[in-house]
Amino acid sequence: MNFREDFLQLVWKFQYFEKRDFQTTNQEQVQVIQIGFHNLAEGPDFLDSVVMIDGVTLHGHVEVHKYASDWKNHDHEENPAYNSVVLHVVWENDKAVLRNDGTLIPTVELKGKIFLNIWRNYERLLDYQSELPCAHAVYQVQEIIRFSSLEKSLVERLQEKSQSILNLLEENKGDWEETAYQWLFTTFGFKTNSKGMTELAKLVPYKILMKHRDKLAVLEAILFGQAGLLPEDSKEPYVQYLIKESEFIQRKYRWERSLSRQHWSFMGTRPSNFPTLRIAQLAAILSNAPSLLRAILEDSRDFFSFKKLLQVKPSDYWLHHYSFGKPASRKVSNGVSNTVLQLLIINYVLPLWFAYGRYFQQSEWKERCFDLLQEVAPEDNRIIKKFQTANWIPSNAFDTQGMLGLYKNYCLPKKCLQCKIAQSLVKRESK
Repeated sequence: MNFREDFLQLVWKFQYFEKRDFQTTNQEQVQVIQIGFHNLAEGPDFLDSVVMIDGVTLHGHVEVHKYASDWKNHDHEENPAYNSVVLHVVWENDKAVLRNDGTLIPTVELKGKIFLNIWRNYERLLDYQSELPCAHAVYQVQEIIRFSSLEKSLVERLQEKSQSILNLLEENKGDWEETAYQWLFTTFGFKTNSKGMTELAKLVPYKILMKHRDKLAVLEAILFGQAGLLPEDSKEPYVQYLIKESEFIQRKYRWERSLSRQHWSFMGTRPSNFPTLRIAQLAAILSNAPSLLRAILEDSRDFFSFKKLLQVKPSDYWLHHYSFGKPASRKVSNGVSNTVLQLLIINYVLPLWFAYGRYFQQSEWKERCFDLLQEVAPEDNRIIKKFQTANWIPSNAFDTQGMLGLYKNYCLPKKCLQCKIAQSLVKRESK
């Protein structure tokens, strides 16, 4: 039989095997009282299990392997965390396994005991050669199970993103204003220029920008100067003003360090995503919001309020330029596009909300995330297309973010049997 070890873990977790005359390899009667908690971290596979062997109740852990010899192959005999294993569950008992003290670990062999329909479903419904192993059968799964799987993977995705914010908050010694501002710059850089944007935000304190927020041109001078993107000279009056103002600000605050053009990527980047245009859009957003944190946490609740906050018209120069000194042949932008606005809500606002809820242990922020995601249109990318091809059509960003989480954390690493969808397919009765 060709199968992965996680299949045996599933069999044990849901007890998909014949338990009549269930014995150890030494013919000791076994009764499972408590399966244990499935451990997905380091250590034994099932924790706090309870089994009765020949009338003696044992409390400890259960370890699952395809072959008993895997105990040694995985170096468990050298790890004290496995000394408390009270039962070794294997497909084939090819070798006796001892604890560090020399005592034999009771072993049960599942070969010939697993229910036939479970085998059939596993082999028929999961294709591990495919990027989406259950793609050809996922449409058969009940909608409530698919929704539950999306919700779980979405929460895991928000946990991961919000942790980056909480790490940033710790660096900023608990300053939420500074953290919200830095996180905005990080997300505005998207993948290509996120590192440069983060460094820029850390070079220019939020409080200094707020002192000058009533003059958009000054904000641009500060940010472009510290970004190292201003030209040394220019024939354009507006750019000349920015250069002069930047030099004045640097002397005023005694800034000795700035980034350089080498920190930024223009090659391979669409003009609409040039760091120059993105910084101009950021300056406009900050000029328009007296308090960025309050605007995100208190003043904005739905898609249209965030559209008003984030889709702000930049200064006139950037309506006709992607970069300095090179006028565009047509009007560039009135602010971020609707597609970028959706990405900012997903990657900036929601992780910030979720992090805030985690920090203050307020669960309602999770529900706010879910509600807002259902107002945002579904994303369209190569991964989402894989689910659509499998006849699973997303309705909104709640669905697509959940799908991205499923793909990254379960489908791609082939952790299918930790997913409720695959679990549901495996346990279905054969027709």
